[in-house]
Amino acid sequence: MNRKAIGAAEPIVLDIESVDLEGHGVAHHDGKVVFVRGALPGEQVLARRVRSKPRFEVAETVEVLRPSPGRVVPRCPHFGVCGGCAAQHVDVGYQVAFKQRALEDTLAHIGRVRPAGILPPIEGPAWGYRYRARLTVRHVEKKGGVLVGFHERASRYVADMRECHVLPARISALLLPLRALVAGLSIRDRMPQIEVAIGEPLHGDRPVVALVFRVLEPPSDADREQLCAFAASHELELWLQPKGPDSIVLLAAGGTAAAPRSGLAYGLPEFGVEIPFAPTEFTQVNAAINAQLLSRALGLLDPQPADRIVDFFCGLGNFTLPIATRTRRVLGIEGSAALVARARGAALHNRAVLAAEPGEAGVQFRAANLFEFTAEDWQALSPSADPVGKVLIDPPRDGAVAVARVLAEAASQPSRIVYVSCNPATLARDSAILTAVGGYRLSKAGVLNMFPHTAHVESIAVFDKP
Repeated sequence: MNRKAIGAAEPIVLDIESVDLEGHGVAHHDGKVVFVRGALPGEQVLARRVRSKPRFEVAETVEVLRPSPGRVVPRCPHFGVCGGCAAQHVDVGYQVAFKQRALEDTLAHIGRVRPAGILPPIEGPAWGYRYRARLTVRHVEKKGGVLVGFHERASRYVADMRECHVLPARISALLLPLRALVAGLSIRDRMPQIEVAIGEPLHGDRPVVALVFRVLEPPSDADREQLCAFAASHELELWLQPKGPDSIVLLAAGGTAAAPRSGLAYGLPEFGVEIPFAPTEFTQVNAAINAQLLSRALGLLDPQPADRIVDFFCGLGNFTLPIATRTRRVLGIEGSAALVARARGAALHNRAVLAAEPGEAGVQFRAANLFEFTAEDWQALSPSADPVGKVLIDPPRDGAVAVARVLAEAASQPSRIVYVSCNPATLARDSAILTAVGGYRLSKAGVLNMFPHTAHVESIAVFDKP
């Protein structure tokens, strides 16, 4: 069946059985699986098929014939067009339940493992939670000029956004002023992206907002004046990024003379830790959920003063530094040497609350390619005379297969592994290695709603040696 024929096909009635990892309803029709956008489990919908493959079809909901009790009216007027959210039509409680079910199903189907216990979900504010965002900029004459926002759903076009309810209100209110600003610049066609970063220092009156303008050619003097005036009037840092993320240059800090560094930082009051960061460095999108995640992770890891702990994929030290307030010996390992240098600086920034001085006797950071981690690497980290007792793993979406294999086959295994995941499929794969090969028990697992109104499933799991 070709695309034209599908588009002309009559809508079909489908009973939605479940939901997939993308948040689409799952049904069956004529012996094939049908993934239905905008449909919820338990619903009966009228749907139009938009894509056909030999083993499955994709359809769009045309009409809901029997709604789920979890269906709600979307809050944002751009929902359905903007691709920033896919699940505003779902009650937040149902979103969390679907994500928990997706996690358990993925662990069972891919990892062939089930957790002995389910952790309570970590939940937080459902609106205004995005402290990081990449907004695309396009000058589109047919749509009235400059657009600033997320991409349209399943498209490279930019949504005509005038407000955004997952961004903090202060940032949502900047969408139209940013369109007017860019429209008045000489390089409006050479500015494809604006990155947003927000920090909440441990001791600060107001969150610090930074905007990073990706520029493909230098702004003129007149452009710079307009940009600086915008930063001053809206009290924010304004950066220019001519090349890669490391090329950023601070143009204006709230309209004052350019400072040598960013004022961005986020605080973790439970631990007395404050982590400075640059606007293009990775930090968690949802600050409220991150704080709860750290509390949960450290509660599960249960660091004791004499423990030796390794934090794999440590980044800026998001987990490492809180751990270092409870134990004297923790090592953070990260692939980027630049991030390691920044993490060491963060340790010095927090030395007053750490259990030991940064360095050989206390918290340390090291650069290493963890995707090529070997048994020899682990033996050097955990000699039999002084073994590592506990491990935390917080990998990117690719997971931590090399680390999992080494730990599974090691003669000296940590007694507990806390694994924080942003991809249930790679968590399931690594869980299979740790349990089937390493003899670990998947003691607990649960989800955290890091990205409300999206299909992203983030989770935390605990592995113990029996």
